[in-house]
Amino acid sequence: MYLTGTMQINESGHLEIGGMDVVDLASDYGTPLWVIDEQGFRQNCRAFREAFNRQGDSLVLYASKALTSLAIIHMVHEEGLGLDVVSGGELYTALQAGFPPRLIYFHGNNKNTDEITLAIDNSVGRIVVDNFYELSLLSDLCRAKNYTQDILLRITPGVEAHTHEFIQTGQIDSKFGFTLPDGQAMEGVKTALNTPNINLVGLHCHIGSQVFEMDSFRQATALMMDFMVEIHNKLGYQLDEIDMGGGFGIYYSAGDEPTYAENWADAVMSTVEEKARQANINIPRVIVEPGRSIVGPAGVTIYSIGSCKEVNNVRKYLAVDGGMADNIRPALYDAKYTAILANKANLPPQETVSIAGKCCESGDMIIWDIELPVAEAGDLLVVFATGAYNYSMSSNYNRLPRPAMILVNDGNSDLIIKRETYADLTSNDLIPPRLKLPR
Repeated sequence: MYLTGTMQINESGHLEIGGMDVVDLASDYGTPLWVIDEQGFRQNCRAFREAFNRQGDSLVLYASKALTSLAIIHMVHEEGLGLDVVSGGELYTALQAGFPPRLIYFHGNNKNTDEITLAIDNSVGRIVVDNFYELSLLSDLCRAKNYTQDILLRITPGVEAHTHEFIQTGQIDSKFGFTLPDGQAMEGVKTALNTPNINLVGLHCHIGSQVFEMDSFRQATALMMDFMVEIHNKLGYQLDEIDMGGGFGIYYSAGDEPTYAENWADAVMSTVEEKARQANINIPRVIVEPGRSIVGPAGVTIYSIGSCKEVNNVRKYLAVDGGMADNIRPALYDAKYTAILANKANLPPQETVSIAGKCCESGDMIIWDIELPVAEAGDLLVVFATGAYNYSMSSNYNRLPRPAMILVNDGNSDLIIKRETYADLTSNDLIPPRLKLPR
């Protein structure tokens, strides 16, 4: 059975998280319900921060695209991490949470004028520039404000991480960054060094998500360091930072084999140090950006089981009160999950079923072919490792309100995101006067 963080089976045979019985949580808050294990979240933050800090000068950024809210960002700051944001909305949320702007790194392949202005006006630590257009736009906006912005350049190194093609980002054919193998990256460096109101301090790359093989990180780090050495030797310019992005894989289902934070730290930090010493250049500060690997395992989703359909000699479907509106990942790229019946957690599996969502799509399936105890309407299904990219990618498809999210710790539960209501669904709708029906 897959349990992590503070999860355990209590004396009632129910799943318990953070000292809270899942049956009680469902009764108090309703379902579907996202639950974040605070202790698990904080432990994951510390694991990465300590693993990298032990090996040298480093900064761990939490990738807020995985899951962001005021409470989440508050905990990230308390745990001593920086923050990676990829949009004006994520940046605004961070600022509203009181997160120190100097510890914010602003990413994105098509930042607009308003987003960049928000970043400049709040003095974010770094803007990660993705292309020549952004470099020029940023320079113009900074010059108008008589301000100089520290930047990193995002580099596409040509490393194809062993992961799903939809979440590979380091290969040559990518929408992200300045391409290294064809010389575009060097041209980007030269342009940045000659662009007014821009201070180039380092390089960034991100090879993909849900990566298990540390050799992929070693290879990418070696390529990035070789490029940094080339910049030093050809242009006489020493860069101070190397940001190797995120992508550290987690356990979702059978076949996933995640490793330890220490192994990622060793793969990156040892390669940086070795390459720097060989070339006799200063060892740059290393930055990494875990998101999924911090919040993914710390989150679960609680669903209530409703209808059942059995196709003789084919399949038995159990439908839950959520689906692709709160977890698009299975439909988007065939993501796999594991789950248990929270109110029957001590019972052995007796049948193979498939978990269907309630959206009007045949592809709205959460899990195909999972072994569970015999389930009935009203039973509670808990799907594990849903902390990352579930709320972030959720929608109101079929006009379904988004679920609530709670934080549990040491026998306490707190609401951190309210459940949407039907009224919320129409709160931004307008009817032009010419469409109004006569009374």
